[in-house]
Amino acid sequence: MGEEQQNLETIMGLIINGGNAKSDAMEAIRAAKKGQFDEADQKLKDADAALGEAHKSQTGMLTKEASGDPVAVSLLMVHGQDHLMNAITFRDLAAEVVDVYKKMAGVEFSED
Repeated sequence: MGEEQQNLETIMGLIINGGNAKSDAMEAIRAAKKGQFDEADQKLKDADAALGEAHKSQTGMLTKEASGDPVAVSLLMVHGQDHLMNAITFRDLAAEVVDVYKKMAGVEFSED
């Protein structure tokens, strides 16, 4: 597989997994809003798993760059990184929103 194709697959991994993580985080909020806290917690775990996959893609590119093999920066790469960073932020915020719904329902939650 050529380097350009490999970079494209890595970037698509960022976009797809970042998008999946954000969707899972949104589903966690919707579940918590309905009082479905087990589902909300599972959706947050699903978001974490998707973020883990995205980080694997990102780490590969960062390792390559750090070892002296520059990675071409394209608009698509910037878009992928943007997806990942927004997903991370949204997932963190979703956990806080889920905790607020739990608190309003009188359910135990982690305050870390």
